Amino acid sequence: MNPFDLHRIQNRRDFFRDFGLGIGTAALWSLLEGEGRSAHATTAPTGELPQPHFAPKAKNVIFLFMAGAPSQIDLMDPKPGMKEYDGEPVPQSLIENLDDPLIKSTATVMASPRTFQKYGESGMEFSDYLPHIGSIADDICLIRSMHTDVSNHHPGQLMMNCGSPMFGLPSMGSWVTYGLGSECRDLPGFVVLTSDSGKGIDGGSTLWSNGFLPSEYRGVTFRNSGDPVLYLSNPPGVSDESQRARLDAISQLNQVRIEETGDLEIASRISAYEMAFRMQMAAPELLDLSKESEETRKLYGLDREMTRPFGTNCLMARRMVERGVRFIQLYHSTWDDHSELNKNLGINCEMTDLPTAGLIHDLKQRGLLEDTLVIWGGEFGRTPMNEVRRGNVKGKEGRDHHPFAYSMWMAGAGIQNGQVVGATDDFGYQIVEKPIHVHDLQATILHLLGLDHEKLTYRHQGRDFRLTDVAGSVVGDLLV
Repeated sequence: MNPFDLHRIQNRRDFFRDFGLGIGTAALWSLLEGEGRSAHATTAPTGELPQPHFAPKAKNVIFLFMAGAPSQIDLMDPKPGMKEYDGEPVPQSLIENLDDPLIKSTATVMASPRTFQKYGESGMEFSDYLPHIGSIADDICLIRSMHTDVSNHHPGQLMMNCGSPMFGLPSMGSWVTYGLGSECRDLPGFVVLTSDSGKGIDGGSTLWSNGFLPSEYRGVTFRNSGDPVLYLSNPPGVSDESQRARLDAISQLNQVRIEETGDLEIASRISAYEMAFRMQMAAPELLDLSKESEETRKLYGLDREMTRPFGTNCLMARRMVERGVRFIQLYHSTWDDHSELNKNLGINCEMTDLPTAGLIHDLKQRGLLEDTLVIWGGEFGRTPMNEVRRGNVKGKEGRDHHPFAYSMWMAGAGIQNGQVVGATDDFGYQIVEKPIHVHDLQATILHLLGLDHEKLTYRHQGRDFRLTDVAGSVVGDLLV
């Protein structure tokens, strides 16, 4: 039976009949012996990983999610012609068919105060706020023609991470680990790291939810200091031996409960307990950066107060890739600059630019970039007009939300590096070349992992769901 058809079994009795397994074996199928892999995604009691639909280019994903929407016009999509119109009303040709509830027709053009420079053999242009990312220009593919369907943060972040602005759907990392399992025995297959500045992430944990998929596919949030996961360590007076004995007793009780109910979610619970036990040993070692060289620590900016939080997360992401974690997502917020954009943008770039480039350099020199897909971007972009809701105080200008055209970049496994894909008009308002929708990006990410986005489905409430809903096409221009 195809592992992606397991959820179509009509009832619990059919499950036990068709697989011919004892109740206890079915409950623990690929859980206690499956090295942390999914019972719903494995093919047999051997605990083998499910096979991709075709040969993959990438084994792992690191998604650097810039929550709040960075301003593409000030970072990676230069529009020098806007300086001629700076402070003047937006040309009527741009707004005559305006389909943007957040932009008023009285808005004025806001040319970027940043300077841009060409980098590498590709001549890719980046702002003076991103010199380090500029240094990896020949290792990345820059997309200047992304677009999405919504212009509010939480729905936009759900759209990028879950394929829909609605609550309750599985996140991309959950879909990936459901489809491929995890090669890591002692750590979750899907890990989330945050380095926000105290303002939080609009979408919160809904962005790494398992939705209607079994709970073992939910993203597990790690901290980069102290206990990696809250309450992971044993309380005082509880030894590893007593913890093991307690866990065995709980597992036996859960097996009895499975026999009574046939509820496979209990199997996910057993898997979570077993994973937590193994993580008690593996996770502290993951956070022990003492064996990393001084050169590596500087590469990620761990020697600087400003870059240390995001740099630590980037270094941990590399260490997780080395250990086989399938999907790692780093969140940095917030880039939502409705005012004082120039100042705030500089702060966020200072925090993230060096560590991001350090991650790419490190993955490349270790031979890990060949199998690792790295993605950088937010939920949408920013307008070419000055933010008008909060006044027009000189030096305090900001930009509003802009879903119609923005920039992201990708690097690593299967990506055609050193190129720019897509283009926007002279004001960066509309796409004029090779539009790429969020669903197209998601389809391409799954494709690089060896998954057909139309076949990776899960039946829920009478219909087959997938990450890309009923849309999306693989973008061949991005691929080698």
